[in-house]
Amino acid sequence: MSGAGGDRGCGSPVPQRAPWNLVAATAALCLVSATSVWTAGAAPMSREEKQKLGNQVLEMFDHAYGNYMEHAYPADELMPLTCRGRVRGQEPSRGDVDDALGKFSLTLIDSLDTLVVLNKTKEFEDAVRKVLRDVNLDNDVVVSVFETNIRVLGGLLGGHSLAIMLKEKGEYMQWYNDELLQMAKQLGYKLLPAFNTTSGLPYPRINLKFGIRKPEARTGTETDTCTACAGTLILEFAALSRFTGATIFEEYARKALDFLWEKRQRSSNLVGVTINIHTGDWVRKDSGVGAGIDSYYEYLLKAYVLLGDDSFLERFNTHYDAIMRYISQPPLLLDVHIHKPMLNARTWMDALLAFFPGLQVLKGDIRPAIETHEMLYQVIKKHNFLPEAFTTDFRVHWAQHPLRPEFAESTYFLYKATGDPYYLEVGKTLIENLNKYARVPCGFAAMKDVRTGSHEDRMDSFFLAEMFKYLYLLFADKEDIIFDIEDYIFTTEAHLLPLWLSTTNQSISKKNTTSDYTELDDSNFDWTCPNTQILFPNDPLYAQSIREPLKNVVDKSCPRGIIRVEESFRSGAKPPLRARDFMATNPEHLEILKKMGVSLIHLKDGRVQLVQHAIQAASSIDAEDGLRFMQEMIELSSQQQKEQQLPPRAVQIVSHPFFGRVVLTAGPAQFGLDLSKHKETRGFVASSKPYNGCSELTNPEAVMGKIALIQRGQCMFAEKARNIQNAGAIGGIVIDDNEGSSSDTAPLFQMAGDGKDTDDIKIPMLFLFSKEGSIILDAIREYEEVEVLLSDKAKDRDPDMENEEPPSSENDSQNQSAEQITSSSQEVDVVDEESPEEGSSNSHPESSSPADTDNAASFSPSEQNSNPTENQETTILDGECTDLDNQLEEQSETGEDSNPNVSWGKKVQPIDSILADWNEDIEAFEMMEKDEL
Repeated sequence: MSGAGGDRGCGSPVPQRAPWNLVAATAALCLVSATSVWTAGAAPMSREEKQKLGNQVLEMFDHAYGNYMEHAYPADELMPLTCRGRVRGQEPSRGDVDDALGKFSLTLIDSLDTLVVLNKTKEFEDAVRKVLRDVNLDNDVVVSVFETNIRVLGGLLGGHSLAIMLKEKGEYMQWYNDELLQMAKQLGYKLLPAFNTTSGLPYPRINLKFGIRKPEARTGTETDTCTACAGTLILEFAALSRFTGATIFEEYARKALDFLWEKRQRSSNLVGVTINIHTGDWVRKDSGVGAGIDSYYEYLLKAYVLLGDDSFLERFNTHYDAIMRYISQPPLLLDVHIHKPMLNARTWMDALLAFFPGLQVLKGDIRPAIETHEMLYQVIKKHNFLPEAFTTDFRVHWAQHPLRPEFAESTYFLYKATGDPYYLEVGKTLIENLNKYARVPCGFAAMKDVRTGSHEDRMDSFFLAEMFKYLYLLFADKEDIIFDIEDYIFTTEAHLLPLWLSTTNQSISKKNTTSDYTELDDSNFDWTCPNTQILFPNDPLYAQSIREPLKNVVDKSCPRGIIRVEESFRSGAKPPLRARDFMATNPEHLEILKKMGVSLIHLKDGRVQLVQHAIQAASSIDAEDGLRFMQEMIELSSQQQKEQQLPPRAVQIVSHPFFGRVVLTAGPAQFGLDLSKHKETRGFVASSKPYNGCSELTNPEAVMGKIALIQRGQCMFAEKARNIQNAGAIGGIVIDDNEGSSSDTAPLFQMAGDGKDTDDIKIPMLFLFSKEGSIILDAIREYEEVEVLLSDKAKDRDPDMENEEPPSSENDSQNQSAEQITSSSQEVDVVDEESPEEGSSNSHPESSSPADTDNAASFSPSEQNSNPTENQETTILDGECTDLDNQLEEQSETGEDSNPNVSWGKKVQPIDSILADWNEDIEAFEMMEKDEL
């Protein structure tokens, strides 16, 4: 997502239905003149330092783009750890993530207009020639309509926009004759069959060669799509129509937007996450501004900017009013139910919502943009990157970070709007973190886990399309760019479309359908740009005053306003019953449950099942309390189970030529030295003999004082550990004997003991899958002496080591590679401690399919702990926060270990069995669509 540019003046307020010649300039740019008065609030960054940082961004782009072209092209994406291209079908499937890959050199197309923004015009001309020569759009592959539209169609249109601009300037691209536009038109026609539905909403996937529904197409049976997937087409499709004169593209995109608008929930004016493309029924009825919905809102506002159709602005303002009324709880943005918008649908936020402050800048609503951006920045300062999801008390929920650019985007637009040098410092931090933690010899690697610093073997195309573009523009002055950026609007993939398209080929009817459905409040248009209203007091410290209360929100203070219904309790009234305080033997608690519509069912096995009857609650507030109580009970049980699991560990190769750049995610052991409590172990590695480590080692001199490599199988893990410890090893790494196993396709593995006392094992033990283990074995064959660091979290690299004269070697560091987990969820595979043998031939269980929490709870009253508050999440009502930063935050949307024989110890946690009898889908429960579940 990104904002737009325009150099028209901000001389008069825009009426509700302003003609286009007044609205081409966006709020982001108008804010610059309105707020330049308070740039003195922070120390300005010198021109020299800005240039230095801009040059650093250029060097980083060269490193990423150059390695893609050298090691991956013409593949779609670069795998930066293994220095090769990612070709669909030749690597383990990553599920929906792979739907972006269509064997059409995705990264090259996505990077076209970035090359021009970064003044790399010669490279741009060469890239265009490669696209025209090598790229085939007629491949027999099923791709995402959404991803193909924003990345490939948008990339071709952005490349065409800047190609004709350069041609007009007379130096470059003189040979160009709209070839990219013709490719874009070809691709547009290939996507059109996806719209063959009664609703006009497109199928989520299409076969580039065979279209939809044909047997050979292997797609066309889907019934659902996300709101953003159907609602993020209008910019690219309208631009294609305006460029070519073929109106069909804009017509189809408008029809999809019209249908989504019609299906919004009328009382809340919110839309859900997932919709049935045939019936228009909402499948997922939670609503937010993050994943699944985000760019739908963005494209409504930007369609108004690009196309001049005021109905899009009216729709956006209607939705925005609902967002600020229900979803925005500054500085948080929490999903709610579209039918019950006063109820939060979850207690965590995803990283994609980081685009929203930038959209608020475009809207002209600066204060909440500053607040949310600052909250996100505090999370980044704590974890180095923005985790894929984090809780309302800012703990990691999903630990991955695929180098997303949304936060950099919002940073750029806040700087454009305010001129505050603070945002330059934020950008500087992003640059430093990327170079320090994500840079690897063959590019930049996504973070598998922001807690351990482990890498994932992926570098998505959007990293080059967006991240470097926004960072460069953040530090660039107007004279640093060879064209006027203000004449273009950015798509959600940061591709550039010229604003003059608004007056070209206007054959689409602009019937205002919005007022058919809603009466709009005039205040929705107060901040529409251009305007002359003063957005900020004449105070140079205004933005700082907004940020200051949020400075320590992540580390030292509890979040406020997490649960909105708390505001309804009058002074002196009892707070609602919290799940952590509940005791099944307390009559008062049982009475409170009854009032909330929660009843207890006694099961034959002695357990008690909790079921909520929302209709039987004493009041609507009590019903909401009941729903919240059930959600807390689910989360509490899940968290207690997680707390018994050990977090992932890290194996970091620190010797030449790796210098700590390669970090492998390792499974922990339930015995031996706990790396989270003791200093990390560092040493050279050596293979044990016998390699399985199941008997006394015959080469003790080789492993003495080193970290022993052992193969899994034929005996218990603890026995292996004792044998290498007796030989003098200072640590051990067990490598899976299942050839080809990888954290790409298997859940995190955790080594159990042998059912005996393991206190005699004093050395640390870690587990690596076969592919990760081969990284170390290959390094030994190449460099002989390989030193690693075993720790709970990857350590900062030693710059002094990197500056040392490297030892002689015929080959460079091409083997500096690491395969990392690519799935979007983690599980822990634990061998039963009572198991007599490891069973090396056993296959690893696959991760269970993602699901939200369940909707009924069972537990034994005798197991209920009277004081179950230790290490549990505490919300604002208690006036305290619990620091759980070092605990493993497994993804709550992933099922627990699929091994039914797993033993977590003799003592059962008080609510561990709550999930046992959960029978129905949590979404149905959360939405309260049924009276009884």
